Amino acid sequence: MDASIQERINVWVNGNYDADTRNTIADMQKNHPEELADAFYRNLEFGTGGLRGLMGVGTNRVNKYTIGMATQGFANYLKKTYTDGDIKLAIAHDSRNNSRFFAETTANVFAANGIKVFLFESLRPTPELSFAIRHLGCKAGVVCTASHNPREYNGYKAYWNDGGQLVPPHDKNVITEVEAIHSVDEVKWTGGEANITLIGKELDDAYLNMVKELSVYPDVIAQQHDLKIVYTPIHGTGITLVPEVLKRFGFTNVTVVEEQATPDGNFPTVAYPNPEESETMSIGLQKAKALDADILLGTDPDADRVGIGVKNHKGEWVLMNGNQTAVLAFAYMIEARKAKGIARQNDMVITTIVTTEMINEVARQNSVGCYNVLTGFKWIAEKIKELEGRENYIIGGEESFGLMIGDQIRDKDAVSAVALMCEMAAYEKAKGRSLFDKMIELYVQYGFYYENLISITKKGMNGQKEIAAMMEGYRNQPPSTINGSAVVTLLDYELQIGKNLQTGETWTIQLPKSNVLQFITADGSKISARPSGTEPKIKFYFSVHTTLASKDEFDTKQLELENRIKGIIRDMQLG
Repeated sequence: MDASIQERINVWVNGNYDADTRNTIADMQKNHPEELADAFYRNLEFGTGGLRGLMGVGTNRVNKYTIGMATQGFANYLKKTYTDGDIKLAIAHDSRNNSRFFAETTANVFAANGIKVFLFESLRPTPELSFAIRHLGCKAGVVCTASHNPREYNGYKAYWNDGGQLVPPHDKNVITEVEAIHSVDEVKWTGGEANITLIGKELDDAYLNMVKELSVYPDVIAQQHDLKIVYTPIHGTGITLVPEVLKRFGFTNVTVVEEQATPDGNFPTVAYPNPEESETMSIGLQKAKALDADILLGTDPDADRVGIGVKNHKGEWVLMNGNQTAVLAFAYMIEARKAKGIARQNDMVITTIVTTEMINEVARQNSVGCYNVLTGFKWIAEKIKELEGRENYIIGGEESFGLMIGDQIRDKDAVSAVALMCEMAAYEKAKGRSLFDKMIELYVQYGFYYENLISITKKGMNGQKEIAAMMEGYRNQPPSTINGSAVVTLLDYELQIGKNLQTGETWTIQLPKSNVLQFITADGSKISARPSGTEPKIKFYFSVHTTLASKDEFDTKQLELENRIKGIIRDMQLG
């Protein structure tokens, strides 16, 4: 075994680690040496969003010790940053295995460092944690979750005083402090229990009241209160608040998918608890068909992503993709506010560089400001903070099934998104049409934008190297044509350089560095390559568009755009 790996193992075998940990290492040495090597070949990286990884024993796993050391580093940074007065911090967790234990471990370490901790009494959605930070005047927050990852994963997301995840300079500064913790002996594990306060119903009520205020057309909901809604929390935290928020909005005909209603970190009915996956939403789809429902909604384990099912123009149940969901939500908030007479001249929306360009077009045609930021809601939150007092934020979102409505939270929020999508469905039903009919109408009005995404997984010790090699290949030798269309623009967000490949003109990209490459072709296609920040994957985003003269052309035009994306994938040898 590599000497550096063996050295890390020896520290755990001989250090202040519990007997179960040492026994597990001994068993792995005897029976699973390759698994042991993977568990110790590196220190699990505390990235700009926190920790995420497989649970288990080892420096490269999520466990009591990696969580504790990360928390000690975060605590050290908070104490260096806030030298006057009390430091308050909020902690939440999802339904994953060990999440409560990790949340309590986190709370104990912060409390032992003299930090006043507000710990949710039981599982809660991640967006409520973001809200709690602002509502309670906290300096920071943590939620123990691995979002939509498979059951073997868990994680730790770190937040700042605005309720958003860490951004510069705090993200790098916290990482520096975390990396300075070299031993579990440096962690203050106990001794501050009096600094921990449990929170629950009072915060729930404050959060739900805030979400209720986001409603634009409560009168339409009153007319359509019996809209047939099917909802699945996919064994996650959504069950704690989503049924209640729908009730408070005024919906009276909500069916919760019973098989997936109970929080369970084993996610027994799905392979992958992600509402982006059709398999994950299949039980909900069956229920929606059986009830002839108007809309199906599903939330991931920490209830920050929402998946939506509706009947299409042929009466078939389909799942909307994240870009379609975002377009519907953005268009509704922009158009409904205008129709209601509550739009402001300084209204603005925020999207991300890998999300459909259709949002930019919707905003442009409605004279609403639209900002494009890097992938991740922390950048949306940062842009809100930058423009606060000058521009009025309405909605933000990205293609990965995330929406953030209103400025009282600063992370994606599936609880408010579910309520908003149901209000939209009620609004359209009052006009005698479905959300899918509305989607087609938007294509006619703003242009038919069509997107797809593929992810290539590269696991293990060599996975990161392979992904890095792929990105370097595209960076150093960008394709001159893709699917028969010349590549006219290369955008390199890591080097912060844009280049016109036909004229040689270059310009500076005014966004923070990020390892993303985008190719824009002469026919308007946009291809983005981005390694995932939370999973061992490299993601490729494809966006194409055309005009749609009428809804009668929809099927033909969609097939044309689908084939264009298939051609791009084939030409780039990604399929």
